[in-house]
Amino acid sequence: MAADVIHLDARGLEPPQPMIRIVEALEALPAGAELHARTDRNPVHLHPFLAERGFLGNSTAAPDHEYGFLTIIRRAG
Repeated sequence: MAADVIHLDARGLEPPQPMIRIVEALEALPAGAELHARTDRNPVHLHPFLAERGFLGNSTAAPDHEYGFLTIIRRAG
């Protein structure tokens, strides 16, 4: 379990702003913490970026579409 969870709400932003905000948050992500990012759209372009930079991420759609997608990101290893 992560020591800290950082929440980022990027809903209502036009592309590429959600990805920019997520990347900025990752730059400051403390060791052992997770970033929980909420977006309106599935951040498909984010996942290759994460893999290249040593992060693991998983995006899931909210079953009720209350918030679109939740992406949970943490450092690999």
